Amino acid sequence: MSHQRTVYVVDNDLETRRSLTINLASIGAEAWPFGGGAEFLDILGHLMPGCVLLDLDADDGLEVLEALVQRETGWPILAMSATPRVEVAVAAMKLGALDFLEKPVEATKLAAALVPAWNALEASLERGEARRVAQERLARLTARELDISLALFGGRSNKTVAHELGISVRTVEMHRAHIMAKLGVKSIAEAAVMATHAGLAIAQRRPVAVIAPVGMGRPASPFEGRRLARTAY
Repeated sequence: MSHQRTVYVVDNDLETRRSLTINLASIGAEAWPFGGGAEFLDILGHLMPGCVLLDLDADDGLEVLEALVQRETGWPILAMSATPRVEVAVAAMKLGALDFLEKPVEATKLAAALVPAWNALEASLERGEARRVAQERLARLTARELDISLALFGGRSNKTVAHELGISVRTVEMHRAHIMAKLGVKSIAEAAVMATHAGLAIAQRRPVAVIAPVGMGRPASPFEGRRLARTAY
């Protein structure tokens, strides 16, 4: 995939950006240089997925790294410094940097560092796609079906769910069949895994019986109309 060869070079030194761009080209990667972290963060939402080479010698280096991690893009970040200090390297790794490189970065060392970075990017994109698909399928459920799903995912039996919601076991069984059909799964266990991929917390709680006022219709599903933002993927 093209994103596997995209590397964003964030460094305020022009000669460093040029050198890294040349080295990246020599190993078959496409460099997108940025003169600073603020500039990169401003346009981040419009960029395709890729790996990030981030200079930490800038005054805001660690702050930019933290901001990137908080965006939850899942893009691997390789931190760099011409004057590496142990405390800075440790802080970078704790914040989420995949590796810490000393500048100037030779082409061979850069290539070696990018192999696990590209692998990590691919894994991140696969998780993002699984999350997107799972959220789209969960959005098909009505509010009642979602409530019953959470109870079933928590290990409750049909009979228990029926008792807690004040409905018949047959009604729960009907909803259960509809839930599995809408999600395209063959078991509640498989549906629970899908819910986890979607980011839905499966709490051990009692389901809530919701009675819609006459003429008001059913309450909207928490997932209705939602789709995973594609900014990071």
